[in-house]
Amino acid sequence: MRMELHGVCRTLCEARQLQLFDEMPQPNPFSWNTLIEAHINLSHRKKSLELFHAMPHKSHYSWNQLVSTFSKSGDLQQAHNLFNAMPMKNPLVWNSMIHGYSRHGYPRKAILLFKEMIFDPLETMHRDAFVLSTVFGACADLFVLDCGKQVHARVFIDGFEFKHDKVLCSSIVNLYGKCGDLDIAVWVVGFVMDVDDFSLSALVSGYANAGRMSDARRVFDNKVDPCSVLWNSIISGYVSNGEEMEALDLFNQMRRSGVRGEFPAVANILSAASSLLNFELVKQMHDHAFKIGATHDIVVASTLLDAYSKCQHSHEACELFDELKVYDAILLNTMITVYCNCGRIEDAKGIFQTMPNKTLISWNSILALDTFSRMNMLDVKMDKFSFASVISACAIKSSLELGEQVFGKAITLGLESDQIIYTSLVDFYCKCGIVEMGRKVFDGMIRTDEVSWNTMLMGYATNGYGIEALTLFNEMEYSGVRPSAITFNGVLSACDHCGLVEEGRNLFRTMKHEYDINPGIEHYSCMVDLFARAGCFGEAMYVIEEMPFQADAYM
Repeated sequence: MRMELHGVCRTLCEARQLQLFDEMPQPNPFSWNTLIEAHINLSHRKKSLELFHAMPHKSHYSWNQLVSTFSKSGDLQQAHNLFNAMPMKNPLVWNSMIHGYSRHGYPRKAILLFKEMIFDPLETMHRDAFVLSTVFGACADLFVLDCGKQVHARVFIDGFEFKHDKVLCSSIVNLYGKCGDLDIAVWVVGFVMDVDDFSLSALVSGYANAGRMSDARRVFDNKVDPCSVLWNSIISGYVSNGEEMEALDLFNQMRRSGVRGEFPAVANILSAASSLLNFELVKQMHDHAFKIGATHDIVVASTLLDAYSKCQHSHEACELFDELKVYDAILLNTMITVYCNCGRIEDAKGIFQTMPNKTLISWNSILALDTFSRMNMLDVKMDKFSFASVISACAIKSSLELGEQVFGKAITLGLESDQIIYTSLVDFYCKCGIVEMGRKVFDGMIRTDEVSWNTMLMGYATNGYGIEALTLFNEMEYSGVRPSAITFNGVLSACDHCGLVEEGRNLFRTMKHEYDINPGIEHYSCMVDLFARAGCFGEAMYVIEEMPFQADAYM
């Protein structure tokens, strides 16, 4: 009630300001700025822009207000138009524009704008720690390590004492950690005089991304009284590396230590519960999320919906969705899957039709569903290719129950032993994360070919089953099926994800010399990443130099 009363009083006060301005014979710049700010606070951005253009004498404060407002709201085109029209830029508008592009999902534009600032000799004074931190984040999002190193060099050239700036330091560690250069990340942490939890958190995440959880745990255990950010990073690392029970144990330790479980930790534990198909744990986490007010957080809500769906408790997911007031594309895609799984086809279509920004996943989901439903309703004869396509679409959106329903329909038509449908089913289970079931289907196939072997092999690779992928590759050779470039892409990816350096090195050599297959850029990328993650930077550089084509920024 107090917040509502405050909002009413604020609105009345701003309305009074508008009235007073109209009564002034000659408003001064302060009055103009106050009026523009009042319209901004009332979310009247168009009116604030009209007033700004009508303002006779614009100050730095005026420009900063408008550029910052449109940048924060996501209207980056209007913000950039104002930015370009500004007679003399200042640090605040540079910060607003670069941060705006990075925050709203345009990291490449943020980096290009930063480069524009660097090459303009009049703007050297505008490079501050905040801008640099934002640009490091953009480089990390794009995994462009070379670009990040150039920005890092700029830190030294400009004389920034980043060892005293915790935000700048953590952004640098995050860059090297995300891009796999963990030696430099450790060096940066060691260089800092008083390392903070955010920098350690970035280092823990870097180790986790490389699958080095023992190193991540060592960093975490060496910190006395870690904050919630550091707890979240180590828990997330265990979840992403398939060690759900360790993540659960740490979450309980965090709660016992008195650290409040932040929203990201709740989302991570829900993901763990989802992978374990533990409905009781999902329910407990739902209750916990409700108590701390996390159920209306979009990430938590989306993860909770997905967890209920994977545990085949669609009713609870539907009840939660009915209570939500804020959605994004990921959450809505998840709910389309939930409705499909429980047979509420019209509700699934209703979400799709009202979605403001439909993604490729949305279209794949609804088109597959709509096609299958119409053909089934009209009793149109479906062949093996129809069923295989629909099963593949279910795999894309990980709709377990619907995919199994489609396969059940194929069985009733006597198509269950078809090689194409079986291969689609292997792919379906692997993409849903149920690799053991995928292998069971694969082993039950009467006939196999290169496509079915590659499908199972890629299923192992993408789910982190490195040893199993190598074993299957050997079985494939023993069965007399000749590996292709796609086969080697899968098995090298498995080596990369699991850090199997010697095995990857031997397979890369086998590919070229025994099977006479010329490696493509995807094979070279696997090898570069494999060597870099293992710290074999000399070999990584040798592979890059040996490539018959130009390496791109993402290698």
